[in-house]
Amino acid sequence: MDISSFSLSYAEARARFLGACDAAGLAVQSHRHPLRGRDGEALAIDVARMGRADAANLLVTSSGCHGIEGFCGSGVQVDLLRDADWLQRCRRDDLAVLYLHALNPYGFSWERRVTHENVDLNRNFRDFDTPPAGDAAYWQIATLLVPRRCPPTVASTAGLLGYALRHGRRALQRAVSAGQQVDPEGLFYVGHAPTWSHLRIRDILREHGRAARRIAWIDLHTGLGPLGVGERIYKGRLDAASIARARQWWGCGVTCSEEGNSSSAVVDGTLDLAVMSECPQAQYNGLTLEYGTLPGRQVLDALRAEQWLQLHPEAGQRRAAAIKRRLRAAFYVETDAWKHSVLAQARDVMNQSLAALATPLPARLPAP
Repeated sequence: MDISSFSLSYAEARARFLGACDAAGLAVQSHRHPLRGRDGEALAIDVARMGRADAANLLVTSSGCHGIEGFCGSGVQVDLLRDADWLQRCRRDDLAVLYLHALNPYGFSWERRVTHENVDLNRNFRDFDTPPAGDAAYWQIATLLVPRRCPPTVASTAGLLGYALRHGRRALQRAVSAGQQVDPEGLFYVGHAPTWSHLRIRDILREHGRAARRIAWIDLHTGLGPLGVGERIYKGRLDAASIARARQWWGCGVTCSEEGNSSSAVVDGTLDLAVMSECPQAQYNGLTLEYGTLPGRQVLDALRAEQWLQLHPEAGQRRAAAIKRRLRAAFYVETDAWKHSVLAQARDVMNQSLAALATPLPARLPAP
C-alpha cells in the first residue's frame, strides 16, 4: 500500500486516476460535467472497465458520491489500479471490474458534499412523479439546523439537543439526514428532479450493467463512525437471504440501517435503488464502506457552517477559508495513519468481493 495514491485536490485526484488507468492499460470513458471546477479545471465522471462486455460478474467501486468524500474513495481506487497483483487476479473471463471516479465531480472539486444543485446525490434516486413528502420532522428543526448566524448560537444547538431528548438521538439523526424535499437551501436536500450525476449514473448502468448476472458494488464514503474504522453498511434488497449473503461475503460485522445497528440512519433515494432498477436481471450485492473521521457532532456542525456560508457569500475571505478547512477535516483525515487504515480495510473488502464473485452463480436467480 502506498499512501501517495491520495491527493490534495480534485484535479490532482483525477490526474492520478487517469494516470493509473493508463499504466494499467485501461481505457477511460469521461462523462463531462457542464460546469468547471474550483480552479477552472474540467469536471467529469470517469469510467474505466477491465474485463469482457458479457462477463457474468461485475465488481464496481465508486468514489465521490458525496463530493468532498472523494478524497478517500479516489485514493482507494488509485491504490487498486497501481497494484499489479490485484489487476492480475481480476483477469478472469467471467469477471469485469468497473471503476467510477467522482460520481459528483462538482462537489469534489469545490469541496462540498452536495452537487451544483445543492442536492445530496445519495438521496436523489427516487420517483419524482409522486408528490413530495411533507417532511414534518425536518421542518421542526430546519431553522435550528442552518441558523442565521455562524457559528450557530447556543440556542439553536440547544434546540437540536432538545429535539433529541424529546424524540431520541436516532429520531434526530433521521430528521436531519434522511433526505428532505421542502428546503432547497437546506441540508440533505433531495432535489425536485434527477440531478446531472443521477442521469449519468443511469447511463453508465445501462451500458455496463445489463449483461451482468451478478453485481457487487462498493461505494466509498466518509464522515460517520469511529476514526479510521470502515463500517460495512449493507445496501440492497431488504430480504433476509440478501442480507445474510452480504454477511457471508463481507463478514458478520456487516451492518444494516433498517436493522438499527448502523451508524447511518435509514435514508431514502440511495444509489442502490438505481442499480436494482436499471439492472433487474442481476443479483445485486451492495456495500457502503463508510470511514469514520471526527465525532458526529463536529461533522454536523461543519456541515451547518458550510451551508451557512453558501447562503452568505458576503462572508469575509478568512472566515470562509476557516469554514471550508473545517468541512474538509470532517470528511478527509490527512494523516498517514488514517490513510493506511483506509487502504488496508478497502483491500480486505475488495479481496472478499473478488472471492465471493468466484463462487458459482445460482442456476436460476430469484425474481426481483
